[in-house]
Amino acid sequence: MGLIGASVTRQEDVRLLTGRAQYIDDVRLPGMLEAAVLRSPLPHARILRVDTTAAEAHPGVFAVVTGEDVRASTKTPQPVIWSNLPDMRTPETHALAIGKVRYHGQGVAAVAAKDRATAEDALELIEVEYEELPAAGTLEQALADDAPKLYEDWPDNIAGTGTIPMGDVATAFAEADVVLTESFRFARQMGTPIETRGVVATWDPFTDRLDVWLATQAPNLARELFGEVFGLSMDRIRVRTPDVGGGFGNKFDFYAEEVVAAILSRRTGKPVKLIEDRAESFVANAHSREQKIDVELAAKDDGTITGLRATVYGVLGGVLGTVGASPCWTTTALLTGPYAIPNAELTLVAVMTNRSPYGSFRGYGLPKANFVHEHLVEQLAKRLGMDAHAVRRKNFIPPEAFPYQGPVFVYDSGRYEDCLDLCLKAVEDAGWTERRGNGVGIGYAFHNELTGFGPSRIINLAGLGHSGFDEEVVRVDSTGHVTVHTGLSAIGQGIHTTLAQVAAHTLGVPLDHVTVLSGDTQSCPYTGYGTAASRGAAVGGAAVLNASARLRAKILRVAGHMLEASPGDLSLEDGVVSVKGVPGRQVTLAAIGDAAYRRLNGVWPEDETPTLEEREVYDPVNVATSFGCTAVLAEVDRETGVVTLLDYLIAHDCGTVINPTIVDGQLHGGAAQAIGGALYEELVYGADGRMATTSFTGYLLPTATEIPPFSVSHMTTPAEHVPGGFKGMGEAGVIGGGAAIAHAIEDALREYDVDITSLPITPPRLLAALKRGAAR
Repeated sequence: MGLIGASVTRQEDVRLLTGRAQYIDDVRLPGMLEAAVLRSPLPHARILRVDTTAAEAHPGVFAVVTGEDVRASTKTPQPVIWSNLPDMRTPETHALAIGKVRYHGQGVAAVAAKDRATAEDALELIEVEYEELPAAGTLEQALADDAPKLYEDWPDNIAGTGTIPMGDVATAFAEADVVLTESFRFARQMGTPIETRGVVATWDPFTDRLDVWLATQAPNLARELFGEVFGLSMDRIRVRTPDVGGGFGNKFDFYAEEVVAAILSRRTGKPVKLIEDRAESFVANAHSREQKIDVELAAKDDGTITGLRATVYGVLGGVLGTVGASPCWTTTALLTGPYAIPNAELTLVAVMTNRSPYGSFRGYGLPKANFVHEHLVEQLAKRLGMDAHAVRRKNFIPPEAFPYQGPVFVYDSGRYEDCLDLCLKAVEDAGWTERRGNGVGIGYAFHNELTGFGPSRIINLAGLGHSGFDEEVVRVDSTGHVTVHTGLSAIGQGIHTTLAQVAAHTLGVPLDHVTVLSGDTQSCPYTGYGTAASRGAAVGGAAVLNASARLRAKILRVAGHMLEASPGDLSLEDGVVSVKGVPGRQVTLAAIGDAAYRRLNGVWPEDETPTLEEREVYDPVNVATSFGCTAVLAEVDRETGVVTLLDYLIAHDCGTVINPTIVDGQLHGGAAQAIGGALYEELVYGADGRMATTSFTGYLLPTATEIPPFSVSHMTTPAEHVPGGFKGMGEAGVIGGGAAIAHAIEDALREYDVDITSLPITPPRLLAALKRGAAR
């Protein structure tokens, strides 16, 4: 197989594990100041007065800014890059609040001082007078007829609505033998990377250039948005990304603190570092997941699903985050999942509430969509007295139907029944059936995942104000070693190793002869959407493969000239070009590299330009559809409601696998986050609208003691439209876990007829569900 498909050790690991990584807090610049943000203690209030006099006079303070200072220092409000809804209202929002605060934790003022402690001391000296207003802290409060308006010039708190139609829904329901009606609730959650968000900004007062160190998943996007906000051309902005201590989507968004740090640097003429502490992260980091989904399903009595009608209520925050209502729109667009449902009417209602902004989190809207369609399949099977897998098989998109047009996206390929069979075989081999019973149950969920995001023109039409292509540069130097330049961010996912394997495999060089460089918009190529949407291996890998293939062809032409042989008669392996069938007639890549850069005369072909470099811009024609089946073995204590996960299996297909170890690690990590979302994680607000979850004592995460063993079985259905056949899988593990865990719990309690329609499944909620089931 070569290096594509090999489980090689990650190149990043030695540096990371020996403490030689550089994270954002490791950045130390001469004269650097540190900043802190004063945050609103109220969820909804008018700002009557902000007095910064005492803070400005505090020793060690260099600058204090408020919302009005931000408005005076910027050209545009905070950007929102996704506008999926035709009537979407986009309120004007600045990096610090102006006139009104709309969520607990919204920034009101910021201080730059000699160190963080001094900055925090100065925050206590800022006097803010508020007029507290009634808060619309919940979805129901925000939708009530007498709801307090977050924006007085709006008729209500709805930011926008939109419906995705497909087929004839009215007829499907009129002719249905069975109609199921259900309502689902998903709690507010967020990613919790070990490293909190941070930025170091330097605005040079002499050149008027902005140099930013930023822990981001999308450096080129951040650079563009800095330019929009400040009215700067791109040549005046540099974004550098050090090692990122976990992203999970949270570090994709463009945050207010990044703008504040730049303004403070411009005011002081010094570098300014602004890093959130853990308590701040609970109110300032992007929130996600919270939705209410009302669904109706129409089916025939043989289990054929004929129609789906749904309303998704996205519970947004007090201001729109960078991605707007896009995660909720994604849920809406993908509610049919892997099933060929011919008729659908899918509506999104985006509702503003006095909560923190809604943003990106691993899986985006897919885990909620998966939970809904898998729950409906299970319930339909119960209603008809059928096996749930039989219902799945009857409604799967068949292999011959691909490419398949869903409600919005075209799914390129899939062998769903084969994947289901692979999962069932793994369950059988693991002996789960013998363990089932007496409080132990087995649960399944099947998912498909849009990866390789995305075709630029299509996603522009879908409302994204940014591109989805990837640009990669592959260069062989004068010693025959290879450097890959990428704009993708390394966030712990192993992208450097992945791209190195593709380049080394294609070029025929040893893996340790390849270096991957990233993290600097000044020297690295342009990556449209960054490290997000399961696109690094699929889009970046395809670009590296194309560039490397062209570079290999040039190397063979040059070698053919040097060896007086046809390029077709040559092989390139392990950094040596040889004439096939003629032992000893060979030339090393090092010798070719030397000729390319240093000693051309008499060696280098006259019709070839010097150097060995290729640049590829790859814009996919379509997304690539991965898919998988998750199975969970769970035990339920009926007295306490405590759920213990005993085993966890995933059957998965992400096209051509570049590194099985990295793929398995990504699936395991996603599954761990699925477990957290299913059983533990919830951001809780009090009745007054204030955030009640302020630390990990309240926001529970699964630890090693709660994580069961993971096993992964692979199959391969290459994406025919993607060079190399690569598909993504970075979010796959998190998509099906919630539904599979819920179904395992229901199976463990089958005599009680428990019906789980919300996440997380905490012990008190499960005990309440037990009582409801027993009452039926």
